[in-house]
Amino acid sequence: MAAALIVVPCFNEAKRLRADAFRAYCAAVPDVDFLFVDDGSRDETLARLRDLERELAGRAGVLALERNQGKAGAVREGMRAAFKTGAPLVGYWDADLATPLDEIARFRAVFATHSGVAWVMGARVQLLGRMVRRSPIRHYLGRVFATGVSLLLELPIYDTQCGAKLFRNDAAMASLFEAPFNVNWTFDVELLARFLKLRGRDAARDSLYELPLEHWEDVAGSKVKASDFLVAFGEIARLWARYGRGAR
Repeated sequence: MAAALIVVPCFNEAKRLRADAFRAYCAAVPDVDFLFVDDGSRDETLARLRDLERELAGRAGVLALERNQGKAGAVREGMRAAFKTGAPLVGYWDADLATPLDEIARFRAVFATHSGVAWVMGARVQLLGRMVRRSPIRHYLGRVFATGVSLLLELPIYDTQCGAKLFRNDAAMASLFEAPFNVNWTFDVELLARFLKLRGRDAARDSLYELPLEHWEDVAGSKVKASDFLVAFGEIARLWARYGRGAR
């Protein structure tokens, strides 16, 4: 059994899927496996994933969804399957590898040294000595968005939307993914709201860990546009109505 299983949601990623990076990583790291979720792609994504599954036999699996469910739905379906494997750590990672696979080792190290941590979240913090490259407009819109999320959750959180997250595999964490999400772009925020409700505020805060990334870079062809922040703010309003301030 792998020490960690990473879910990779994919939608129309045939031209951007870096199969070489996954092959190289699996050759170098023997105890991290992958589950690729094809979210009803309309290009050659599924065929490319099947090829990769054959090349990385036993290290990579493919879950093919018949219809497009959006990233939230694809992540949820993949994570539900991942938790059932029994891998000690399960998580999800963006297919474009804006967060390089090498960062997985740093996430795992947090769990090894912090026994009380249940969830590690990548944070795109532009610090000296780190290579975090975001477009200025996305960076500043992201800071406004993060402020709104902090008010909603009453958590001093820096970055909810980074597509690199890792969880301990237990029944409580698995339960976060059981019900369908009420939002798509901001499902990470809804996950946090569910976690706060499940654990209670103080226990949840002690179980969360934001890890500033060493490397993150906008990848050409990203499906996220500046206008999507308007959609995201609308979703936050819906979450506020559902969970209330402090996600209580």
